[in-house]
Amino acid sequence: MITLHTWNTPNGRKISVALEEMGLPYTVKTVNIGKDEQFRPEFLAISPNNRIPAIVDDEGPGGSPMSIFESGAILLYLGEKNGRFLPVDLRARVPVLEWLMWQMGGFGPMPGQVHHFLMQPDGPAKDYGLARYGKETRRLYGVLEKRLAGREFVATEGEPSVADFAIIGWAWRHERHQVPFDDLPNVAAWYERMMARPGVKRGFEVALS
Repeated sequence: MITLHTWNTPNGRKISVALEEMGLPYTVKTVNIGKDEQFRPEFLAISPNNRIPAIVDDEGPGGSPMSIFESGAILLYLGEKNGRFLPVDLRARVPVLEWLMWQMGGFGPMPGQVHHFLMQPDGPAKDYGLARYGKETRRLYGVLEKRLAGREFVATEGEPSVADFAIIGWAWRHERHQVPFDDLPNVAAWYERMMARPGVKRGFEVALS
């Protein structure tokens, strides 16, 4: 059994989606980041950077329990454990790693800044933050739009990969990013395709808060 320590955020949804798609048994232990529960010693023991999500796998390698923090590392671990959504062949695996790192390095941190500045008082600081990070967020959506031209999924053929699970966690909030899909037809089609998958649906429906 896997215990998912998380809250209802894009990074948390990446993992609930992956777990549902992979059919791995898990339970959810909520970590209310609004009440600073991520700083509790018991959570820091498995996530020393005090960030959600983190998992504890009771049946880790060799049958011993193992904890993993950082959503990208969790996705790679789950892909290895499940044997799906992470190609074994190195040539096929590299694009998955590239697009997973693209999400972790940009398509997450940048819209996350948009989230932050949207909640700030009106004024020059808010205007500057939204202009700067909104522009970069829209650029990243444009990169994704080009990548998905003629493609069903971001990094693989035939079925999604852990990179798709990572990206959908943030694309789920595209309206909050102030990025409509009107001029992003490839992203829109991919989004609809992903959200129609039963596992993805379950991953977004499970209570994380």
